[in-house]
Amino acid sequence: MPVVNVSLQVIPRVEDERIYEVVDKVIKYIDSAGVKYEVGPMETTMEGELDELLQIVKKAQEICVKEGASRVLSVVKIDYKPEGVTMNEKIYKYRK
Repeated sequence: MPVVNVSLQVIPRVEDERIYEVVDKVIKYIDSAGVKYEVGPMETTMEGELDELLQIVKKAQEICVKEGASRVLSVVKIDYKPEGVTMNEKIYKYRK
């Protein structure tokens, strides 16, 4: 299965002062999943096999609800090429 990129932005419906706390728990879970990832100011981009990354997306929703979110708005972007695609090939020239 090719390597793909999946970007995830979760917006949990919780009290304003708890939004970052809940999002941090999602990022902690992504870190524990052992996939390559980068946190950005608006979303987290992961690299790996599509099925595995989609399971992480599903678990992210569950984490938000467990943390008290009455609703979770998520934006998911998938970059898929049959031969695979990496984050590095897309952004290496911008790294300092």
